Amino acid sequence: MSGYPLTDNHTMRSILKTAKVIAVVGLSDKPDRPSHGVSLYLQTHGYAIIPVNPRIHEALGVPAVASLSLAPSQIDIVNVFRQSHEVPAVVEEAIAHGAKVIWLQLGVVNDVACKRALDAGLTVIQDRCILIEHQRLIGNA
Repeated sequence: MSGYPLTDNHTMRSILKTAKVIAVVGLSDKPDRPSHGVSLYLQTHGYAIIPVNPRIHEALGVPAVASLSLAPSQIDIVNVFRQSHEVPAVVEEAIAHGAKVIWLQLGVVNDVACKRALDAGLTVIQDRCILIEHQRLIGNA
């Protein structure tokens, strides 16, 4: 796990308890993909999911958008299932859209993009699975 930035359990718990809308960048419509399973878990725990993927029309019964700039509502968390080198572009879109949190999934690390997001006032979590952290910090509550 990358050492930068460090996000404490209290902050992650607070984010997960207050967030309502999660844009999932790289959400697949294929049920066997991790992005699909994680997003289904989040959806069943009360979060509104916005699939962000230019290659699909919908996922989990929700119309997909090609980019964050086309997302129809305020976004609380941008959950990123993309390769690490693609993160800077996602961060720029998240900043422009007014997102509050960038959450890079397990294995997704880009310290430069994280610094840019932090400098823009976003909370950043990287190299952590949102499903694992939700189960650990919130449970089925």
